[in-house]
Amino acid sequence: MSQTTDPRVRWITADLELLPDSSNRYEIIDGDLLVTKAPHWKHQKAIVKICGVLDDWSEKTGFGEVVQAPGIIFSDADNVIPDVVWISNERLTTSLDESGHLTVAPELIVEVLSPGVDNERRDRETKLKLYSSRGVQDYWILDWRLKQVEVYRRQAGLLQLVSTLFPGDRLTSPLLPGFDCAVERLFL
Repeated sequence: MSQTTDPRVRWITADLELLPDSSNRYEIIDGDLLVTKAPHWKHQKAIVKICGVLDDWSEKTGFGEVVQAPGIIFSDADNVIPDVVWISNERLTTSLDESGHLTVAPELIVEVLSPGVDNERRDRETKLKLYSSRGVQDYWILDWRLKQVEVYRRQAGLLQLVSTLFPGDRLTSPLLPGFDCAVERLFL
């Protein structure tokens, strides 16, 4: 009888406390440690823009809250820091742990792409799979270099690409009644 073991190191949330305090962002997905460096200026500007329009809409409607770079601890093996989240007031009331981290999926997650094959694969594959399995309703990927927004929406239990928007298009969502944003506004 042969027995195989997985030699792969499995990271957990507690391991993050042992890492150096630096400008790096540390995330864990399925026990794998992901490290990213401080992003490009235009990456950060796109985050500010989408936060601004989502916050304006949230203030007007009172339906929920938008936050930049919150910690989401789904489990010890899945601990991420998305660029932007929007969560309804109803869901928020039962979603924070004692440290103020989300422990369930917000309805909307936005990631802004950073250059590089590994970064793009992480947002388009690894995080898409995680967010889909955890119940995110809408997942938007902003690409500041191409000035486009990929909109993934939950259909038949999975997040699926429903549209790719360009300058001249409008970003809307059935999740956010009355929300309407010109795509070019996100990349000014």
